[in-house]
Amino acid sequence: METAKWYVVHTFSGYENKVKTNLEKMVENRGLQNNIVEIKFPEEEVVEIKDDVKKVIKRKKFPGYLFLKMTMDNDTWYIVRNTRGVTGFVGPGSKPVPLTEDEIISMELEQRVIELDFEVGDDVRITEGSFEGFIGVVQSINMAEEKFTVMVSMLGRETPVEFEFGQAEKVD
Repeated sequence: METAKWYVVHTFSGYENKVKTNLEKMVENRGLQNNIVEIKFPEEEVVEIKDDVKKVIKRKKFPGYLFLKMTMDNDTWYIVRNTRGVTGFVGPGSKPVPLTEDEIISMELEQRVIELDFEVGDDVRITEGSFEGFIGVVQSINMAEEKFTVMVSMLGRETPVEFEFGQAEKVD
């Protein structure tokens, strides 16, 4: 079976919640939970100031768009396309185009799961780049930027050098 991919659907502005609810009902009624896996619209928290009163509200990041993780076939295409409030799939000539891995991460539809085999204080061997073969001690790890800093001995001095995940391995 084909794996589900993320697609973008354009809706009438302000109808995102209604379309999401209608789609979820249809998926349930027709037993399509394995075909249309997830329906969401990314939201962000923003501070709104009205009459000198600060209030944190949730706002849709992409108004007028719904994101569907689904297996594309004639049935799922037809159901989504004919849901009230849906104006079409995003893609050339309304031909659905799945999102790339980078788009999925940048739109915060899914988080990339990263497992490192080392932590701060561990000795690591640099496996690629101009410092390949060097051994140093991990000073810090930045999960958000997928980078880490290693104290490397160069010309008799300890120097902090930043690397990207995947450029080092733990030394046992």
